[in-house]
Amino acid sequence: MTAANPARRLLLGSALALLGGALLAVLAAAAPASAQTGTDALNLGGVSVEVNGPNGTPSQSIVTLLAVTLIGVAPSLIIMMTSFTKIFVVLAMTRNALSLPTVPPNQVLAGLALFLSLFIMSPVITEINETAIQPYLAGEMDVTTTFETATGPLREFMLGLTRQEDLALMTRAAGLENPATQDDVSLAQLVPAFMISELRAAFIIGFVIFVPFLVIDLVVSAALMSLGMMMLPPVMISLPFKILLFILVDGWGLIVTALVQSYAGAT
Repeated sequence: MTAANPARRLLLGSALALLGGALLAVLAAAAPASAQTGTDALNLGGVSVEVNGPNGTPSQSIVTLLAVTLIGVAPSLIIMMTSFTKIFVVLAMTRNALSLPTVPPNQVLAGLALFLSLFIMSPVITEINETAIQPYLAGEMDVTTTFETATGPLREFMLGLTRQEDLALMTRAAGLENPATQDDVSLAQLVPAFMISELRAAFIIGFVIFVPFLVIDLVVSAALMSLGMMMLPPVMISLPFKILLFILVDGWGLIVTALVQSYAGAT
């Protein structure tokens, strides 16, 4: 898989999201006219779109439109607003520390990071479903209230993991005044600050992982130099010892446990 494929998928997802947003904007603009006539349908150039279904619940067409829009932006949301980025970076740095640039492949690391993210984010997802999605589907909330309610758990999750220094950095970059409370922090400031904090934490964990393997490389290199075997690549000798050490200490288990526990107080 080339580097262009993820970018192409991201652009396609963004285009679908913009299309869905534009359609929702058109529907919202036409909603007042529908309300004045006392009907539950929108007439857009001869095309009738049912906004409300039976008992005030959203119609199936609106739910389908929202689902398609969500699918389009899902990759971006997972990368920017969940634990996926930190987990994937740590796993990739672990692979590089073992001197195995392609084993495990990126697909395996991405799949492991995705399911670990779902495991970590399950309390947040459950809360969003119970407090926002189900009431909206039952006709108890409008779209605006649903969006504000759904972003609440995500905001709490990200704020609990974002450093104040990173929030201040984004606030200064935007030329805005410091927010008085955490509720005054906008998503435009919170999301990049959250990603910066996650990358910083991932690099700290990666540094700790690199140290023991670096010691093995130094010992092997010194031994080969003392034996006069300067033409033998040290990686060929140190790689089996790195793998053996990683197996003996249950490396994958330790890393996964540390990653999960690092989110214990945020969910």
